[in-house]
Amino acid sequence: MEINGLEIYIFPLAFILVYYLYSKGKKEKAVATQWQENVEAGLTEPATLHPLIDPNKCMGAGSCIPACPEDAIGMIKGKAVFIDPTVCIGHGACMTSCPHGAITLVFGTSKRGMDIPKVNPNFETNVPGIFIAGELGGMGLIRKAATQGAQAMESISKLKGSNNTLDVVIVGSGPAGLGASLTAIEQKMRYIVVEQEEALGGAIFQYPRNKVAMTAPIKLPIVGEVKMFEVSKEELLEFWQGVIKKNGIKINYHERMEAITKTDKGFIVKTTKNSYETKAVLLALGRRGTPRKLGAPGEDLPKVVYRLIDPEQYRNMHVLVVGGGDSALEAATTIAREPGTTVSISYRSDAFGRGKAKNREALNELESQGKLKVMLKSTVKQITKDKVMVDYQGKVVELQNDAIIVCAGGILPTPFLKELGILVETKKGTE
Repeated sequence: MEINGLEIYIFPLAFILVYYLYSKGKKEKAVATQWQENVEAGLTEPATLHPLIDPNKCMGAGSCIPACPEDAIGMIKGKAVFIDPTVCIGHGACMTSCPHGAITLVFGTSKRGMDIPKVNPNFETNVPGIFIAGELGGMGLIRKAATQGAQAMESISKLKGSNNTLDVVIVGSGPAGLGASLTAIEQKMRYIVVEQEEALGGAIFQYPRNKVAMTAPIKLPIVGEVKMFEVSKEELLEFWQGVIKKNGIKINYHERMEAITKTDKGFIVKTTKNSYETKAVLLALGRRGTPRKLGAPGEDLPKVVYRLIDPEQYRNMHVLVVGGGDSALEAATTIAREPGTTVSISYRSDAFGRGKAKNREALNELESQGKLKVMLKSTVKQITKDKVMVDYQGKVVELQNDAIIVCAGGILPTPFLKELGILVETKKGTE
């Protein structure tokens, strides 16, 4: 049988096409399975700014998939789909990579709204002189929060002068607060930073030990571009400490802001330690606000805390972690790996629907190894010096206990913002 020149090319091309379609179909099937598993587990609600994909505009280019550093987007039936919402941190690279404008970034969903203070492009609220940047404004991504803090401070530096003691009071020493502080120094402004915690870092400080805190470079005033990839909490905090020391940033730790009062010249910011007259205020607070309490007798005992700082301090102890989000899962798993610990995790629902897949997998693995006890559909009823009573699926169980870590989220400062007259919008999947 004689093969002509055209057939020499047709057969290899046909083979390549068939293999491509087979591989594509197999990959899309795996993506669809992952998406279905997340839906069944209730993992459909993103925590912050996230992509909204318009299927009518999506042409299946797929450029958004490799652009997403969290692998939160996949392709199903030729269309991009937001398959893993809980891992999204609002990076935004997916939107910029889409050649057809099919992706917009939004807050909240139709099922779960998200309260966001209304701010102008210069980060000033409807109350002149009060600015908001970072996590409170919906931006939890570290490098973007730091950028917002710097940009907000640049806007504050352009405000007309006053004879107040300070140009600005910065509330919060997380990424937004530190970005703002560096800009204040650069602009030779009179500023002060108040931080309610005993150390810097905002929400970063509350991460479990060795948690990856940042995965992309960051550009800071005075410091310039800092190239960081897969940086742990400890490495990032050490870097921040170095920046603070080198640039002489002034931070008043363990000083909580209590009230802001409008005056003819600006504002008076009252804290637990002092009162400050200032031209402007930058709220660089986290969204956690005041920790949510259990409401159980004995919760005021010293052994009950609301964040994990160092798992090592719980070695050879009986520990109960309360909560169902990533902070609770990470606290339980990291403590369970410490020598001699007995760890239980209590959650009121029947599944850890808010936790990332990798955290749920780690939890299941440790449970199968007998290093951790999972108590779903349970609530804490009473806490004593050396025990804790838990209502576990309708039956009260008594556990030996040396420490309790409550990771039940926080009460958002929305009422405080509204008292100041700041407009707050409830976003439900809108820009």
